[in-house]
Amino acid sequence: MSVMTGEDQILKINEIFYSIQGESTQAGRPCVFVRLSHCNLRCNYCDTPYAFHDGRDMTVAAVLQQVRSYECPLVEITGGEPLLQKNVYLLFKSLCDENYEVLLETAGHMDIRQVDRRVRIIMDLKCPGSGESEKVFWQNLEHLKPQDEIKFVISNRSDFDWAVHTIRGRNLAGKWTILVSPVLERVEPVQLAAWILETKLPLRLQLQLHKFIWGMEKTGV
Repeated sequence: MSVMTGEDQILKINEIFYSIQGESTQAGRPCVFVRLSHCNLRCNYCDTPYAFHDGRDMTVAAVLQQVRSYECPLVEITGGEPLLQKNVYLLFKSLCDENYEVLLETAGHMDIRQVDRRVRIIMDLKCPGSGESEKVFWQNLEHLKPQDEIKFVISNRSDFDWAVHTIRGRNLAGKWTILVSPVLERVEPVQLAAWILETKLPLRLQLQLHKFIWGMEKTGV
């Protein structure tokens, strides 16, 4: 049986930083973010295009060492699209084995079956306004755990109607926490709040808290 060496355990890392969690049901908590490079989607409202290519090679061991230095129990693996890198699965396992509370932000088009079951998945279902809704991998819904979360990013009323149709048509309500987030320069939070109230569905309005604290353009927060 072959033994993995440090050279076999390389990840391309865009950035690692310590900040306040801005999204999901964990919003407001201190969190270490590990942002992986590369994404094979091009959502037209993407706020992290710098993660498409930029990054440095790090071993899983080096990532773990930097994460430990922050002395924070909550870690989010994000991107880009983290599941494009095969060694991310080793990172998941290593973090969970060290008893970190691990979150994964994924765009919903990559198969999640290999993700460690101890990881809480926040899975985006891309609305038509993203330009990438045809790439949703719907079979992922069969593998989400009760503690996982589903996110819809809304850029107009058509997106919201699509999300509601999806939630009702696929019986998502009540199975998972459903986050509904506005593209801030396209949909006002007050308008999205009104739409949510109209539906009577158990939806959770999500605002990107970090953007209200540090502004729209700042990275590494």
